Amino acid sequence: MPVLRARDLLRWLYLGRLTLVTGILVAAIRLWFEAQPSDTLATAAMFISAAGLTVWSFWYTHINGYEPSENFLYAQVVFDALLVTGIVHVTGGPDSGFASVYILVIASGALLLPLPGGVLIGGLASILYFADLVWGYQETFSIFVGLRIALFTAIALVTGILGDRVRRAGQALGAVASELAQLRLDTGDILAHLTTGVITVDGDGRLAYANPAAATLLGRDLQQLLGRPVLDELDRIAPDLGGLLQQAIHGGISVSRGRVVTSVANTPLHLGVSTAVLERGEDTMPSATALFQDITDLERLDELKVRAERLEAVATLSASLAHEIKNPLASIRSAVEQLSGGRLGERDRSVLERLVLSESDRLSRLLSEFLDYSGLGMSTQAPIDLHEVVRGCLLLVKQHPDLKGVDVAAELEDGPMPMVGDADLLHRALFNLVLNGAQSAGRGGRVRVTLGNEAGRLRPRGTDVEHPIRLSVSDSGPGIRKEERGRIFDPFFTTKTGGSGLGLAVVHRAVEAHDGATFVEEGPDGGAEFVIFLPGAPEGAGLPHTGVM
Repeated sequence: MPVLRARDLLRWLYLGRLTLVTGILVAAIRLWFEAQPSDTLATAAMFISAAGLTVWSFWYTHINGYEPSENFLYAQVVFDALLVTGIVHVTGGPDSGFASVYILVIASGALLLPLPGGVLIGGLASILYFADLVWGYQETFSIFVGLRIALFTAIALVTGILGDRVRRAGQALGAVASELAQLRLDTGDILAHLTTGVITVDGDGRLAYANPAAATLLGRDLQQLLGRPVLDELDRIAPDLGGLLQQAIHGGISVSRGRVVTSVANTPLHLGVSTAVLERGEDTMPSATALFQDITDLERLDELKVRAERLEAVATLSASLAHEIKNPLASIRSAVEQLSGGRLGERDRSVLERLVLSESDRLSRLLSEFLDYSGLGMSTQAPIDLHEVVRGCLLLVKQHPDLKGVDVAAELEDGPMPMVGDADLLHRALFNLVLNGAQSAGRGGRVRVTLGNEAGRLRPRGTDVEHPIRLSVSDSGPGIRKEERGRIFDPFFTTKTGGSGLGLAVVHRAVEAHDGATFVEEGPDGGAEFVIFLPGAPEGAGLPHTGVM
């Protein structure tokens, strides 16, 4: 049993002992002339010994704070058993009403001592009671005496077992309490030394906890706000921080990567915030905890990284463009040098002149396509019907000379496909895809265009768009090798002779501008299949405008 529990029991034992002997002493004084002198002296001796032992014991355990040992506890209970025997003797022996006090002695022994000790005290009480009757009053063994002794024994066993269980439960609770206290100390120490700010508010928006890092990051002494409504104050210090906590409390919505901006000493501070909902029960509003840390330097590093990536992309693009320009320029330079020599025949001169014109046209076309690609973006955002955009594009692309002898089939889901975007940009992207598929399939090949609503269907990773629409273009050509699939959307990368390598790059940028995703897979006809997922408009949206084809 824990020390504090034993001391609590001892306090009640001391009080009961003094109350009992004081009552007996008062009664003996009132009956001084009627009682036997020996009984009066015995009562006084019991009072003095009980008072002396009790005062010393209280001084030992409660004033000096010494831990009561097992021998100390045995001595207390044995003394009480002897004391009760003396009281029973002077108050009538077999006729004494104080014999039932043995039960209290047995119970205290069961609670203070181990199970064998509690049973031993029960046996001692029975022996003392019986011995007093036999030697003190020459009583013979009777059924009444036997029943009392049996009662003492039964109570000793029952209270001993219960006391042992209570003691074990107390030890377990003490261990749990010690571990909990240590855990609180460890948790408090950890939270106090964290560089991450931690704020907890209850269901009513009152501040329940804030660690020192939170006060430092927000530039405010938050301990003054404990127990007070704090959401509006947090919004004033760091806009949207209180709103995120309120959203967690009332909406049950946690945020994993929020961002707020505050100012400490007139210096802007960017804080990365995550919130968690702490349920408190069905009838109680949940609490919410916000964890935030300074990400100002990280954001600066990210900006530098993005800037470096952009410069690297520009350098790569410039190198690719220079490479594409270099070959036509080399051909033009060689032809001009030969033409300026003046020793060419008419036929050779004609060939070189045509070469200069064709390479110049090629350069002009390359630069025009590059300028179109670099300036690509949504010029307008309006409600459109993707179904009508696809139909209009297919009618136009079938007139292209590269599609002669190519079978173009369309599988378009019935009904409008509303979305918000740039009809011209989507038309251009689909035109490039169909033309690219037709050139891969060749004469006698097949190109298939499908359009359908993908809501509620399993989609690849990276297609977490709202109300998704699936647009795909597949061909029966030779397909794209796996090692080339990761580069086909790069500008100037091409597997076709004479290709500029900008067609698929235009498709990719057009889809990205609409917050969509583009994938390339093996098609059903053995060639390549380009799959596009675009965000559609919510169900029940108004009829869109198709735009100009």
